[in-house]
Amino acid sequence: MTDVHVLGIRHHGPGSAHSVAEALTTLRPDLVLVEGPPELDQVLPLLSDREMTPPVAGLIYVADQPRLASFYPLASFSPEWVAIRWALSTGTEVRAMDLPAAHSLALHMAPAPVEPPSSESDGGTSVEYAGPVVDVQQPYRPDAIAMLAEAAGYSDAERWWEDAIEHRNTGPVDRFAAITDAITEIRAVDDRPSGHPEVRENNLREAAMRRLLRAAIREGHGSIAVVCGAYHAPALVPAGFPPVSADNKLLAGLPKAKVSVTWVPWTSDRLSLRSGYGAGVTAPGWYQHLFTHWTGKNSNGDVATTWLVRVARTLRRENLDASTASVVEATRMANALAAVRGRPSAGLTELDDAAQAVLCDGSPLPLALVHREVTIGLELGNVPESAPTVPLAADLAATQRRLRLKPGAMEEVMTMDLRRPNQLARSVLLHRLTLLGVDWGVPTETGRTTGTFKEAWTLRWEPELSVAVVEASRYGTTVASAAATYVSERAQAATGLTELSDLLASCLLADLPDGISAVVSVLAERAALQQDVPPLLETIAPLARTCRYGNVREVDVTEVRKILNTTVVRACVGLPVACTGLDDEAAAVMRRAIDAAQHGLSLLPELPLDDWHRALAAVSGSDRIHGAVAGRATRLLLDAGLVDRDQVAARLSRRLSIATPAPEAAAWLDGMLSGDAVLLIHDRRVLQIVDEWITGVADEVFDDVLPLLRRTFSLFGPPERREIGEQISRVDDLRQTANTISLDVADAGPALRTMARYLGWKEES
Repeated sequence: MTDVHVLGIRHHGPGSAHSVAEALTTLRPDLVLVEGPPELDQVLPLLSDREMTPPVAGLIYVADQPRLASFYPLASFSPEWVAIRWALSTGTEVRAMDLPAAHSLALHMAPAPVEPPSSESDGGTSVEYAGPVVDVQQPYRPDAIAMLAEAAGYSDAERWWEDAIEHRNTGPVDRFAAITDAITEIRAVDDRPSGHPEVRENNLREAAMRRLLRAAIREGHGSIAVVCGAYHAPALVPAGFPPVSADNKLLAGLPKAKVSVTWVPWTSDRLSLRSGYGAGVTAPGWYQHLFTHWTGKNSNGDVATTWLVRVARTLRRENLDASTASVVEATRMANALAAVRGRPSAGLTELDDAAQAVLCDGSPLPLALVHREVTIGLELGNVPESAPTVPLAADLAATQRRLRLKPGAMEEVMTMDLRRPNQLARSVLLHRLTLLGVDWGVPTETGRTTGTFKEAWTLRWEPELSVAVVEASRYGTTVASAAATYVSERAQAATGLTELSDLLASCLLADLPDGISAVVSVLAERAALQQDVPPLLETIAPLARTCRYGNVREVDVTEVRKILNTTVVRACVGLPVACTGLDDEAAAVMRRAIDAAQHGLSLLPELPLDDWHRALAAVSGSDRIHGAVAGRATRLLLDAGLVDRDQVAARLSRRLSIATPAPEAAAWLDGMLSGDAVLLIHDRRVLQIVDEWITGVADEVFDDVLPLLRRTFSLFGPPERREIGEQISRVDDLRQTANTISLDVADAGPALRTMARYLGWKEES
């Protein structure tokens, strides 16, 4: 006769973990069954590897759809981790038991996205919702732990579990029996029908668990320990099993998918409830501390004191005062608060209150820092090289070691000097990963420098990036080959020249010669067939950036330069005609394209600009072209020194004459002045013309012109607007003086002759 001991636990509960360890040591079972998909069996032995450092997660994904995946996180304080490690260390057989992931993933291969579940403290299968990864979730069910807490008079389920379980020293077997009885009562009041989707999901899982448990019993084991979520415990007691035929009927005909399994690093932050993890805990760092400094029978330290010492160290690292005496006083306060509140020992709430009052001078701000670094934690687990992996992941890991670029759970800003080979190689790796959708690093500002030899990245490794690496592995076995293949496919699928040009610039940053060749080939073909001028203009800037940065990264950009020269010539030839007959919307598009082209051409001082300037001159001098475009062309010519201010004043006077409708004049003015106010500030004639035109706009059209004028002048800085206002006031003063004072030259004769003598001028007879 096989003895089956069901140990109902709370996922990631340190009290449950210690209770499981005590129970297993007492029971010494022949077989340990741990809640989890059976596919994990093939990788469970890896948990005994010295290089396996929690937190880690089992990753199971559909082989041909890696984005459809499930995570099974484990921390050192997870009861499942403790049970598996105990079995491996004692030579006891250990298996996972649950609905196979091959079935659960296949059931979720519908087009509709799966929503993350509501949080529940007793867990279910430890499955993490991983953002863009379509992560299979267990459905929401009534929170049994919350119901028990409410029955005990607690409004906070976390606090009830900590008081009732984490801080109690009753025998482990009796403790688990009590939990099973309590959950049995909770489940008895669940009156939802069996056809309810959430109930059906739970029934499937429990039927699969019972099938595996029955098979283990038939094998003749003398004692079996079942470690499962507390909610499932009543359903796994053999005395209450339904008929075998009922379970077989539930599991018959389930779809099946081909899956792969491995271990991936996890983070403390992703174990927390705030990350969206349904079986998470509010404070992973606190639970790790509670597990390490347990206050039960095998106590190895004072939890409150050691915790507050860690808090004080964190504050000191931030140059905040936290003396030893303050730690002692905070410990006393935390214990006093626990006594007043009727708690068996000081919990996190009491420790936080004491730390804020004593160590933080009552301010919640330093405590927020402590919460991020200590209460949640910044740990990132590690997986041994022997773990199953795709070749691309192995190449990435080898490259990270070679470049001494270790992934971390904490956000880190790294500035790279591209003149140094190692840092250039780091930049190349991050750009390649970005192309593949593995966003380990995000480009950020480098500060005030405008050089091309520096880059700054914000690095942070997220667990779901492991899935992104698996998904990208279909493109190649190394990061370089996968990125090049991806670029080639994307180039063929690109629909516009701008997309191709941006892709080319990305290839340059990622040092992908094969990718550059593929994109250049497609770009040359598409550019030759492109007839619209705006796309040609918008292509110039990315091509120019490619040519410019190619010098820094020592990449041959000869072919890119040929395409750039051809594109510039074709755009210049077609620009005057393309600017004719534009409406307001098309003119806005053309103006943005002209600005983009001008920016691109300015990146290469050695590039001949005669054709470009002739095209701008043709656009600027025509009255048939929309004012926004013609005004912008005039401004670019002025900035290039090809027209002087007299010519600009003349064109401005003509464009703002009464013969030009006010909206068209305002559009020309916007194109001319947009960007900066230097022209208005330093050329009083231009300012006076603009002032007189605005003053003379008819009342009936002024409301139509005002929004455009506001947009134009809003782009100027406050000091520039202030200077313009002061100059206009001086112009008005001069006008008033000229109108009120008449000069008598004859009366001024003596004064003029006296000044002439002072200046050395001789009076002519």
